[in-house]
Amino acid sequence: MAKFLVELLGCTLPEKGSSPRFEVRIWGHTDHFSERHGDKKSKKDLLLSKDRWAHTIYTQFTDKMPQTPPFPGAFPTSGYNKNLYQTKEEAYGGLYYHDNSLVSGSLEALIQHLVPTVDYYPDRTYIFTFLLSSRLFIHPHELMSKVRQLCVEQQRLSDPQADKTRLRKIAPKVLQLLTEWTETFPYDFRDERMMRSLKELTHRLASGDELYRKAVQQVTQGLIRKLTALSQYEEALAKINATLTDRLAVLKAKPQSIQRDVLSLCSDPFTLAQQLTHIELERLSYIGPEEFIQAFGPKDPLDNDKSCFGGHKKAGNLQTYVEWFNRLSYLVATEICMAVKKKHRARVIEFFIDVARECFNIGNFNSLMAIISGMNMSPVSRLKKTWGKVKTAKFDILEHQMDPSSNFYNYRTALRGANQRSITAHSSREKIVIPFFSLLIKDIYFLNEGCANRLPSGHVNFEKFWELAKQVSEFMTWRQVECPFERDRKILQYLLTAPVFSEDALCLASYESEGPENTMEKDRWKSLRSSLLNRV
Repeated sequence: MAKFLVELLGCTLPEKGSSPRFEVRIWGHTDHFSERHGDKKSKKDLLLSKDRWAHTIYTQFTDKMPQTPPFPGAFPTSGYNKNLYQTKEEAYGGLYYHDNSLVSGSLEALIQHLVPTVDYYPDRTYIFTFLLSSRLFIHPHELMSKVRQLCVEQQRLSDPQADKTRLRKIAPKVLQLLTEWTETFPYDFRDERMMRSLKELTHRLASGDELYRKAVQQVTQGLIRKLTALSQYEEALAKINATLTDRLAVLKAKPQSIQRDVLSLCSDPFTLAQQLTHIELERLSYIGPEEFIQAFGPKDPLDNDKSCFGGHKKAGNLQTYVEWFNRLSYLVATEICMAVKKKHRARVIEFFIDVARECFNIGNFNSLMAIISGMNMSPVSRLKKTWGKVKTAKFDILEHQMDPSSNFYNYRTALRGANQRSITAHSSREKIVIPFFSLLIKDIYFLNEGCANRLPSGHVNFEKFWELAKQVSEFMTWRQVECPFERDRKILQYLLTAPVFSEDALCLASYESEGPENTMEKDRWKSLRSSLLNRV
C-alpha cells in the first residue's frame, strides 16, 4: 500500500515546459509534457503545497448526500445539528458539539449514536459519514458485530418473550439502517463475517412476522444483486485484460501488425467522445465510496491490530479507473506516433483535439485530460514538423481550461459550472459530470492528511470526517448517472483492447517519423535501436 500511494502522489501535473521536465506519475505510469509553445513558467510556480490544496478544497463542497428513499437529507451548512439529538447526547455521553455541530466523540459513543432505538433514528448524513470514516478505526465486520450486539441487547431481541409491539417499532428502523449500509457500502459484505452478522441480525428481526421477513428478503436480494454485478464486472475486466495481453504479444512478435487505426473505425469526434463517456461512467459506477478512505487511510495509532485495511484489493476499482486514464493517454500517443505520413499524423492530432473538445462539452473532464496528456507526451510533442501542419488554436483553449496554475483554477471553475448544470438538468445528458479523477484523489488525500484522525483527548475528530464525507458524496452523485448515449461495441472494443506502444516504442516511432535533433535525442535513438536489435 505504501508503494501504491507513493506512485500516485509522488507526482506533479503538467507544465508546458522542457522535455521531459514535468511529469505525471500515477500507479507506475509517467506522462511527459514537453515544451512546444515556449511557455517559460517555472516549475516552482506550478508546484502546489499541501496547505494550498487543503485550503482550496474546503471551499469546493456541495451539500448533497447520497440518499435512499424515504429519508431525504443533506449536510446542513453548520454540520450536524445538536438540537435534534440532544437527548441522545445526554443519554450516552461522549459526544461533543460546537455551534450545534457534532465535532468529536469517543468511538464507542459514535457507534452507539449509529444504532436506532424505538424513539430514535440517526440522521442520514451521520450514517453515511460514520460508515465511511469508521473503517479508519475499526474493521467493518467488527462494527457490524457491535451494531448487532447493541441491537440485540438494548431491544432484547434475544428474548423469546420480548414485547411484540416494541419489536414492530424497532424492526423497521434497524432494517432501514441495514438498507443504508448494504445500498451505499455493499462491498463491505464481500466479507463472510459481515454476512454472518447480517444474517443473524435480520433473522432475529424477521422471526414471527411475515411483513419483516419480506423486508429482510428485499434487503438481502438487493445486496446480492449489487455483489453479483460487481463480480460480473470483474470478470469482464479480466477478459478485456486477457485480450489485451494476447494482442500485445502479437505486437511484440510482429511490430508492424497494427494495421487499423482509430480513424478507420470512427471519424466522428462526437461519437468517439460518447464512447469514451460510456467507459468512464461504467468504471466510475463501480468505485465504492470507501475506496477513497481505504486507499489513503493510515493505521489508527490507538489500534493495536494491523491496519483496518490493506492491499490494492481494498481500492481495486479506484486503481482500475486510474489505469484506464493511463491507457487512454498512451492510446492517443500511439495513434499519433504509428502514423507513417506527416499529413496523416497531423490529421490524427486534429481529430483528437476535436474529441477532447467534445469531451469538455459533455462534461467528461477525465477523458479530456487523458487526451491532453497523451498529446503532451514527449514522443508526440517533439514532432515539430507535424505540429506545424496542425491548427492548434482549439488545443490551446483546451490546455488553458486544464492549466494547473492557481491549483487548477480554470478547471475547477468549469467543474462547478458542469455540476450546476447537472443539478438543474432537464435531460440525462446534462447530468454528466466526470471529474479529472487524479486531481479528485489528490484533493481527498490532502484533506485527509491535513487533519488528524484523533484529537489530543483521544476522541475521533468528527469535524474532519464531515468534510471528507462531503467531498466523497459529491462523487457519489456523479457516479450514479447513466450514460444516455448509444453504445458502439466495435469502438468500445477498440478503445479497451487495441495494443498501445510502450514509452520506448513511442520514442522509437517518434524518431523514425522525425529524426533526432540534438545529441541527447541521437544517443537515445541509438540506445533504443540497439536494444531492439538485441531483442531480435
